[in-house]
Amino acid sequence: QVQLVESGGGLVQAGGSLRLSCAASGSIFSIRMGWYRQAQGKLREMVATITSGGTSDYLDSVKGRFTISRDNNKNLVYLQMSGLKPEDTAVYYCAELYNGWVNWGQGTQVTVSS
Repeated sequence: QVQLVESGGGLVQAGGSLRLSCAASGSIFSIRMGWYRQAQGKLREMVATITSGGTSDYLDSVKGRFTISRDNNKNLVYLQMSGLKPEDTAVYYCAELYNGWVNWGQGTQVTVSS
């Protein structure tokens, strides 16, 4: 099973930017990938997904602020986040999205201070 390792989380002030990275131990060439987040006491939610061909989809509240991208040659997926808000505070998870199941990374904490 492919291992997913997220990095790039941290503490940032409101209005700031962060770039999350997800490194896969195997090929992600044909796999739809995604970023999800889970705030304390809340359900995990989809933030952004990207198909193998580069078509992306976003949670309405992050549209225009976040951008998902991928480098299939390096087996990397990114989430560029700008205009961060305190409500973006959560653990962010990278995911491989298959029909019927999801392979999750271990998550990286993003904290946005007001």
